[in-house]
Amino acid sequence: MDLLEKLVATPGVSGNEDKVRDLIKKEIEKYVDDITVDKLGNLIAHKKGVHPRVMLAAHMDEVGLMIRGITHKGRILISIIGGVDAVMLLGERVHIETKKGIIHGVITTKDINDGEIVSRIPETEDLFVDTGLSKEELEKIGVEIGAFLAFERDLYFLGTNKIICGKAFDDRIGCYILIELAKRLKKIKNEMFYVFTIQEEIGLVGAITSTYKVKPDWAIAIDTAETCETTEDVIKTIGAGPCITIKDAESIGNKTINKWLIDTAKKHKIPIQKDVTDVGTTDAATISITGEGVPCTVVGVPIRNLHTATSVAHMDDIENVIKLLEEMFKKVPDGKMF
Repeated sequence: MDLLEKLVATPGVSGNEDKVRDLIKKEIEKYVDDITVDKLGNLIAHKKGVHPRVMLAAHMDEVGLMIRGITHKGRILISIIGGVDAVMLLGERVHIETKKGIIHGVITTKDINDGEIVSRIPETEDLFVDTGLSKEELEKIGVEIGAFLAFERDLYFLGTNKIICGKAFDDRIGCYILIELAKRLKKIKNEMFYVFTIQEEIGLVGAITSTYKVKPDWAIAIDTAETCETTEDVIKTIGAGPCITIKDAESIGNKTINKWLIDTAKKHKIPIQKDVTDVGTTDAATISITGEGVPCTVVGVPIRNLHTATSVAHMDDIENVIKLLEEMFKKVPDGKMF
């Protein structure tokens, strides 16, 4: 839990992943042969070996905010980075880095601040960050347009010691899984690339350049999957096993790799969930169409309240993703994709 807590607590909004990258590099370097950082900032950890050359990818960035203006009253106006719903932001605390150190703020809206009754769902333009400081005080300590705002939320347990809640689960959980896999697969013979990508949340950016550099034979993106639960039925939920992506909004998982995963899960009695959705996508969408094409799929950890500061996950699902991939890579498949 210590490593997962560190990863979740470290701020790393899309475009500002430096601190997360530094932490991952420190944690994974003893399990691989070499580490490089490409021109965009992707971290590529390489374990030498024989073909096939396999790429496992998880993105370092999280959804968050950026300062778009500061009013004469000291209200910090915000721009959303990634898929964040404005209604989820009210009351959330944010972390602002300044030349004088870290300051904190809370997201509010002019309707509440002015004493009006909120009669509609607020939009981003209605929201601002309140630090209690004036415009002059903010400018004096270096708060300026273009600064990143990350959510503040410690990782904590809910009703049991298996269910966790916190921010940035998408995709620090994936980063945690890759580090654990590098540790457990240190002695396998195959060539492995553990790739930690940047700016997934704003266009799957880092996956493109890192895939060009790695040139994998095939790949798997390790990400999260939003649960699908209604009052009438449950299709995907936490605690029921890893999600294997059959289809999302922008990609279809490679059938051969999915079969390897499903067969491995069946053999080792690991619960899985098949994920077919019309919304959202992952780095797999750009990995698969880079260069001459890369067979790729996604293994995801199911998450409730995705893209909020209060996401909910089950530790069994995280461990079962690690177990599933560890078992599959004990004998790396090298069969034909078609």
